[in-house]
Amino acid sequence: MSFLDVENLTLRIVRGPRILRAVSLSVDQGEVRGLVGESGAGKSMIGKAILGTLPRAIEVVSGRIRLDGTDLQTLSARERRRQIGAQVALIPQDPLTALNPVRRVGPQITNRLVDILGWSKDNAQARALELLDEVHIPDPARVMRAYPHELSGGMRQRILIASAFAAEPKLIIADEPTTALDVTVQKQILRLIKNMQAKHNTALLFVTHDLGVVSKICQSLSVLYAGKVIEDTDTRRFFAGPGHAYSQALLHATPKYTDPDDSLTPVPQQVIDAVEAEVAEFDKGLGA
Repeated sequence: MSFLDVENLTLRIVRGPRILRAVSLSVDQGEVRGLVGESGAGKSMIGKAILGTLPRAIEVVSGRIRLDGTDLQTLSARERRRQIGAQVALIPQDPLTALNPVRRVGPQITNRLVDILGWSKDNAQARALELLDEVHIPDPARVMRAYPHELSGGMRQRILIASAFAAEPKLIIADEPTTALDVTVQKQILRLIKNMQAKHNTALLFVTHDLGVVSKICQSLSVLYAGKVIEDTDTRRFFAGPGHAYSQALLHATPKYTDPDDSLTPVPQQVIDAVEAEVAEFDKGLGA
């Protein structure tokens, strides 16, 4: 059994359509799994379902989420929060909106350690300084006293990475953590996340729409379309030749940064039609 096991998870808008369709995936301890798909495929919803932060308009129709063997669906809300708080952390997409603009950086790192995990303030402060140094932020003590708007986007994202790793979680969900950054900073942040993940042997679910990112950081990946897992494979096999026609088209549509003159290739309409028909047929099997 993997550290994270999502089994046949189906979500839908209350009294509305499905947004996840019997999704199953797993992440072993120390593994980096990519969760890939175009916007609206349901990638972030999987992360929210694991964290227990789904919007009220979204309901779980069926499926299980197991964390280190424990079925989260069987826990009380309080016990689930305790389990998630102790074992799972999130690196969100936008570092500016994820940090509270009217609070200094330091408390935003230490409060989780103190309030949820019961650390002393001194120990939490020492841990925060250690982590800021580990993510290569100069003068961590000064940064702890700073407000988010006083820092660059890259530094804010490093702070979120430090905060995610602070309590030594066993699983981190990274929800497109480099989307708001320029290419140069993105490369640094990806290298940092990978190094931190390897050092702490953390299971990492990396949500992205960028196959180039997947090739650099992930050992395995799941490809989503319209809330359904289209392909589930290891990264080397995928880039050697995807098994599903949609995955093949998605890979072919990826820009080739080594060839600036190469034109963008959209996913062919016949491939979209075929995968839409596949999803519709799958829905029939799921029932109403």
